Order: sequence, then structure tokens, then C-alpha cells
Amino acid sequence: MKRITVFCGANDGSDPGFRDIASRLGKTLAERNIGIVYGGARVGIMGAVADGALKAGGEVNGILPYFLSAKEIAHDGLSTLIVVDSMHERKLKMYELSDGFIILPGGFGTMDELFETLTWAQLGLHQNPVGLLNINHYYDDLISFVRKMTDKKMLREEYSGMLLISDDIEDLLIRMSGYEAPDVEKWITPDKT
Repeated sequence: MKRITVFCGANDGSDPGFRDIASRLGKTLAERNIGIVYGGARVGIMGAVADGALKAGGEVNGILPYFLSAKEIAHDGLSTLIVVDSMHERKLKMYELSDGFIILPGGFGTMDELFETLTWAQLGLHQNPVGLLNINHYYDDLISFVRKMTDKKMLREEYSGMLLISDDIEDLLIRMSGYEAPDVEKWITPDKT
């Protein structure tokens, strides 16, 4: 993996561990010569990821919609800052520049990015690993819900395995480097519609 997109919150949240581990993730990726693509902000967990990587000499590429850059939240020390017109264009650019995705704690925007990334993988639009870093049990309920979707046959077992989960950075990166996308026949095909 040459570049990983990190999806995460633009605020710090209530747990100081979120910022600490986000910064450590940035540093770890930089030390492995893996570039970062992220939302381009200097604030919150986003800023911690970028700062951790930049302090370690890493490459950090921010993608920020114009309306957010106008609010002066753009990080001014990045390797590259690309300003786009919309949130949709932002996500598309992040996908284009990445070989994998890591999800840290965040809110609705992070959930949108996570599930769109998984949906695109399920549809075969990319075969990149999607890793969920479950910092301090933040995603325990979501992980349980993914199991419920699988148990209730709303999600095939093979697809639930596309979400690589760990509470440890090193372990998650090992899982991501060994990832192979599932080769599964779709439930609905043109001849079944």
C-alpha cells in the first residue's frame, strides 16, 4: 500500500485516547513510507492524524471542499491540499488516490464514508482493504450490528469479512496488507431481475 485514506472526525470527541492513537497512526504510516489521504482539516482527530505523520516526515494529502476551506479549517502544513467543489467530489478523489482505507472514530460523515467504501467494494468497484481501528471500544456496537446484518441474512458472510477490525494499529496494518477481496456471485444479477 502506497497511500491509505483515513476517515475520521473533525472534532476530538470526549476520549483523549482518540487523538493520541490518531497521532500514533499518522506517525506509524509515515515511518512505513505510506502516504496519507484525509479530509484536509487541521482540527479534531483529522488534524491529529496529519500532525502525527508530518512530524515523522510523512506525506499527507488533504482533500477539502471549498465551503469548508472558506471556514479556515484547512491544514496549512500538508504535502498537498486539493480543494474540490463538493463532498461527493472529495470522496471520489480520496478513493482515486488510495490503496486502502482506515476508519477512526467519527460521526455521521465518517459513517457515510465507511459504508460507501464498503458498498463500493461489495459491488466490485474497488478491491482495497477497509480497516476499522476500534479505539477504546468505540465501534463495538457497530461491529455487533454488522454481525446482526449477517445473522439476519441481510449481508452475506463473505461481505462482512470485507471489514477488517482491530484495536491495534500494527495488527490492522498486517490484516490490510494480506487482504484479498471476496470473489462472490452477486445475489441479484441481470437474469434474476
